[in-house]
Amino acid sequence: MPKIKIKYFSDKIEKLTYIDGKSDWIDLRAADDIILKKGEFKLVPLGVAMELPRGYEAHVVPRSSTFKNFGIIQTNHQGVIDCSYCGDNDQWFMPVLAVRDTEIHVNDRICQFRIMENQPKIDFEEVISLDGNDRGGFGSTGKS
Repeated sequence: MPKIKIKYFSDKIEKLTYIDGKSDWIDLRAADDIILKKGEFKLVPLGVAMELPRGYEAHVVPRSSTFKNFGIIQTNHQGVIDCSYCGDNDQWFMPVLAVRDTEIHVNDRICQFRIMENQPKIDFEEVISLDGNDRGGFGSTGKS
């Protein structure tokens, strides 16, 4: 099992744990009390910094209940933290925009992350035609 060095910026948040068998995403918690008015932007401190192994990155996204519970959206929709962001002062944050007046309290679970290997180097080959079936339309549904 890989070990990741973690520094906590607050003793008020629960320590991170990996819950085997439930999900391979790990919840992150607000490290400060935050009051937001509708339309306000804020960087919510998550109270941790990590030294990820070389060749890995963390993907940070909202929990499925974040919008319902707090009325916030993550402004970058998915945060990517690479292994170079690993210093003593490199605390993780969640950039949020409030769609209604809301309060976030210390230790509220507001987002989640997982550690992923970096994408391998890819060479693109330009062609005139592709071999796959043409479904037409837009996105995975094939409908416009």
